[in-house]
Amino acid sequence: MSAAAVEEPMEQPTLLEAAELISNQLPGYRVEIIGSEITVTPPPNIKHGRSVKKFDRLFESAGLDEGETEVFQNLGIRLPDGPFDFAVPDLVIIDADSDDRVLEHGCYDPAIFRLVLEVTSSNLSDDLRKKPAAYATAGVPVYVIVDRTNQRVMVLTDPQEGEYRVHAVHHPGQSFTLPESIGASVTLSVDDVLTAKK
Repeated sequence: MSAAAVEEPMEQPTLLEAAELISNQLPGYRVEIIGSEITVTPPPNIKHGRSVKKFDRLFESAGLDEGETEVFQNLGIRLPDGPFDFAVPDLVIIDADSDDRVLEHGCYDPAIFRLVLEVTSSNLSDDLRKKPAAYATAGVPVYVIVDRTNQRVMVLTDPQEGEYRVHAVHHPGQSFTLPESIGASVTLSVDDVLTAKK
């Protein structure tokens, strides 16, 4: 009589391992873990890139990329919701000299972030629903959403208990000023950032 082979159960990958696997299989896609769920966003198109570049230039010209603050694109922020949660915003303003504030998995301590900015693409519901709660829980003081689908710019501030208490919505034809807590007073035109040209 022969003994049947005993099969060892396959070990399931962690969320982080699964996210890394997806990232390796889809170069150029943005892979994040928000609310303990993996989200995957296709590479941005040129219009998306122009909006991000417009903010980047305005922030640099306001002196936000020198002195007490720095401006970065695609810098990972560790989110406190789950053991592996992280996001990679389109643009951020952080405290200068934060090189040593990196946490696990190459993401940075949310305490160094003064502003996160997302330009919507195919992940509209993530930017409008999941990320506000995640960034507010992380204590990010200012979250800017360039909502190209609904033609508006939203500035969310005053994070408390997992939500932003202040929602300022700006429409075409309007200008708005970001809070000075980001490091400088920056006034922007909604038309400029929604229809950013070269």
